[in-house]
Formats: sequence, structure tokens, C-alpha cells
Amino acid sequence: MQVYRLPVLSDNYIFLLHDPDRHTAAVVDPARSHPVLEQLQALGAELTAIFITHHHSDHIGGNQELIDRFPQIKVYGGAEDRGRIPGQQVFLQAGDRVSFANRTAEVFFLPGHTKAHIAYYFPPSNSEIGELFCGDTLFAGGCGRLKEGTPAQMLASLGQLRNLPDSTRVWCAHEYTLNNLQFALSVDGDNPDLQQRFAKVKEARSRSQPTIPSSIGLEKSTNPFLRWDFPSIQSAANTSDPVQTFARLRGMKDQF
Repeated sequence: MQVYRLPVLSDNYIFLLHDPDRHTAAVVDPARSHPVLEQLQALGAELTAIFITHHHSDHIGGNQELIDRFPQIKVYGGAEDRGRIPGQQVFLQAGDRVSFANRTAEVFFLPGHTKAHIAYYFPPSNSEIGELFCGDTLFAGGCGRLKEGTPAQMLASLGQLRNLPDSTRVWCAHEYTLNNLQFALSVDGDNPDLQQRFAKVKEARSRSQPTIPSSIGLEKSTNPFLRWDFPSIQSAANTSDPVQTFARLRGMKDQF
């Protein structure tokens, strides 16, 4: 399975999954249809599935045009997003599985950013590493704002992702990394892994290079929102309670 990262809008990424053996493709969170259609034409591939993580307009904006172009397509999303995702036919819950390109993804239920947010995790297969498509729950160096969920929910959701293998590639839906790491330095500035990562990201962004995908291992060592049980982060939040630590960090980031 090949993954193509398609930039769109000001900072979104759409992810196109390609099965070169069958000349088919699936798309994750198509904010717009045109970059998807252009990539499909370049690959000579037929779109068979739309995988949606949540209902926000910058994740579903291309749905209807893609459905019109490919009438047999299946549209997947969270069960609790019923009525909020155009064309949704498959209503997924935690532990459900979806397949593409001889690989099977596990569905994670990740309330916090929204009440119905899900992610798609393809475990390692043969020589391929694990792939996580996590929408707006986990970002490179950060996490999503709490739009419909609580700090406790988001902490539990991030905890699920923190338990994935370190090698897992993290395909998050926005290019927020530089700003996220600037905030991370404000609460974990003595972290040498974070300092090194920030320097690399700053250089990459100065050349307009993407910082996605990340990895679970990298996030665990540098992302404060996956480090709520580290003394440096608890000190910055002035509490050792995990939920309070996360809530205070999220509040600080909201004002950053």
C-alpha cells in the first residue's frame, strides 16, 4: 500500500492510499476533490473507498463530488457521526475493521476533538510498517482542540495511540508542527530530543517541506500531550493529576 500526501487549503493534508496491484485507491479525509482526482488520474487508479475520521468541513468537503464521480464508492465514518458525513454508508465503532490493498485497519474510537472522532490503524504487514490515520486527534507535536469532548476523553484517546508501536507512522491532517513545537518548548524546553526536532522542523518549513508523517516514537519523546506523566510536564502544569495536567496544557496551548 502506497500513501500519497496531498496538500490542500491552507494547511490540510489529504491522504490517498494506492494499491498498485489492483489499480485501486482509497482516500482519507478528502477536504476537496480536485487534488484527489488529479492524483487518481496520474496513477490510473479507481477510487473505491472514502475513510472519514470526523465530520468537520475540512475533512469531508470533497465527498459529494467524489461520490458523483465514483457512484459505487463506499463512504466510511464513525457511527456517532450519523447524519453529519455526506454519503456515509458504513458506520464504524471501536474495534471494527476495514480492509484495503490486502491490509486490514483497526478502527479506534477517539472522542475529544469531536464526540464521534475515529482513526484507522493499519498494523505492520510483511515488510510494511504500521500506518495511523488519526485526523485531528494527534498532531505532530500537539493534539486537536476540544470541540465536543472533555479533557478526560481526549487523554484516554491519546493514551490509546501512545500504546501503538514506536515505528508506527502518524499521518495527521494538518501542517501545524512548527507552531506545536514552539509551544512544546515553552513547557518542556530542557528536552534535548525536542530541541533537536524543533531545529529540524524549522529548517524543513523554511524550505516549505512537509513534516508529516511523524512516528509514535518521535511523538512520545517530544510531544507534551503524550507526556502528561513526565515530571517536567507536570511541573509546567503545576499538577501531577493526569487529566488536570492535560487540561491545563490544552488551555495553555489554546492561548499560545
